[in-house]
Amino acid sequence: MVNFAAQVSWDIYIKQFKDFLKLERSLADNSVVAYLRDITKLKEFFEINGRNVNPLHVQQQDLVDFLEFLNELGMSPYSQARMLSGLKSFYKFLTYEEFVEKDPTELLEAPKLGRKLPDTLNIHEIEQVLSAIDMSTPEGTRNRAMLETLYSSGLRVTELIELKISNLYEDIGFVRVVGKGSKERLVPIGRVALKHIGIYRNEIRSHQDIKHGQEDILFLNRRGAGLSRVMVFMIIKELAQKAGLNKTISPHTFRHSFATHLIEGGADLRAVQEMLGHESITTTEIYTHLDRDYLKQIIRDFHPRS
Repeated sequence: MVNFAAQVSWDIYIKQFKDFLKLERSLADNSVVAYLRDITKLKEFFEINGRNVNPLHVQQQDLVDFLEFLNELGMSPYSQARMLSGLKSFYKFLTYEEFVEKDPTELLEAPKLGRKLPDTLNIHEIEQVLSAIDMSTPEGTRNRAMLETLYSSGLRVTELIELKISNLYEDIGFVRVVGKGSKERLVPIGRVALKHIGIYRNEIRSHQDIKHGQEDILFLNRRGAGLSRVMVFMIIKELAQKAGLNKTISPHTFRHSFATHLIEGGADLRAVQEMLGHESITTTEIYTHLDRDYLKQIIRDFHPRS
């Protein structure tokens, strides 16, 4: 359970920080919102993991854990560094006002966290890749539907190639995904992705000779069988080159872009964590599955292509 007193203390100091940014630093409203969003994400992190930490008692290791959590969600290194900058400003304010004696961010640098994440794409670059697809070909129609699905729902490449038609719930805007360890989850899927899936199914897939046992697999190769992971990687790499992007692009790029864009837009961390199919980083399940309508609302409010 989250400690109510700790939660209230966060709200109090966030409010004072907001007043400081507006009145003393005279920042524009959008800059103030960005700073407050960074602090709110740290507060959410503690709530998700059942840590009853008062903002005045945050230690450097707490912040390291937070950045590692963002890294696991797939947030780009640049976005992590920008969020760390917001946290540093908050604790400089608390130090300046003598609420805390020691600034826990003082020695904190944007960490080199494990493996290097693939590059993320901004929404303009996403559009560039999608525009590079030749929609006059059967493969192009399929590829557009695949990439829209990847970016709309943040799927892993294996989840994409194993996606079943029977797990598409178009009427409610969800897909059922079988993730790691055969764990299932429901993930919202946007109208644009559903539109392109419909075009692919009606104009291309319905005219294919489908191999026995592959009838329920959504995305098929020209021989009527499911795609391989390697094939999806190759498709995306070729499209990135065609679009003129000087970045290392893979299916993971769309997943990480999905997470980064949602978090930067203001989506709460628990919702993004659940949609990605991530385990809680604590040993016990400390929150129930979020309401499906709420997840759909998150996509509607914060996804760039909603």
